[in-house]
Amino acid sequence: MVTADRGVRRALVTGASRGIGKATAVALARAGWDVAITARTAREGDGRDDSDTGGGRPVPGSLETTAGLVRDAGRTPLSLVADLHDRISLIAAVGTVVDRWGGVDLLVNNAVDTGPGSMVPISELSADRLATKLEANVVAQFVLIAEVLPSMLSQGGGTIVDVTSHTATADPPGPVGEGGWGLAYAASKAAFHRFAPMLAIELGHRGIRAYNVDPGYVETERQQANATALGLSGRYAGAPPSVPASVVAWLAGHPDAVENGATVRAQKAALVHGLHPDWRQPA
Repeated sequence: MVTADRGVRRALVTGASRGIGKATAVALARAGWDVAITARTAREGDGRDDSDTGGGRPVPGSLETTAGLVRDAGRTPLSLVADLHDRISLIAAVGTVVDRWGGVDLLVNNAVDTGPGSMVPISELSADRLATKLEANVVAQFVLIAEVLPSMLSQGGGTIVDVTSHTATADPPGPVGEGGWGLAYAASKAAFHRFAPMLAIELGHRGIRAYNVDPGYVETERQQANATALGLSGRYAGAPPSVPASVVAWLAGHPDAVENGATVRAQKAALVHGLHPDWRQPA
């Protein structure tokens, strides 16, 4: 085992090949964290959009690109290919970080299942598809948390940030295709939304800090490509991925700024605390 200097803060960010995960890895690196990153796409050009309307089109982003940005920020990256549908790969990823760096100080549960089923009406949703979403958006995150907790507890504490969703707590303004979202996605995010407060209640006294970050509507690469087909274009004012990323980095560096177990609305927090330039203003 090669143990990193305990003065170095060690983060693990899932789904870091693009979008919020990529931006979070960069924000943490700029804030002085070494960052282990996971995703399915290792090399640039290999990413494909497997969502309901994606049609398999290429999407930018990869572990190699994000790792390069972490290096550019002066920190050490650790790239790990992992899939939310493959529990063994998740366990192996955490094990590698602990083995290489001696532990994890921060886990950012950002990755989400992007495959079919997130944006389909109930009448078209199968039980198997619902089970697939729950496996990837709830069980997989539990596996990651269960794997990082022993090292966190042994070192006296750690922080877990769960990137949840407005869909976990709110009703859609309309059905799918008219500004709304699918049951499978919302139900999985609602279950995942309960993790942070439960961790705070059960393990807060042992140094575990846990938060939900609701990113709001974010203009990720995939979202920009699919907004029109999903009936979302022009319905919501989107923020860049750097907005929720700035909030995650802030929480990681100021764990007592928010009540343990709380949900942080990223776009509001970024503005209130001056964490990000106001993206709502015209250039």
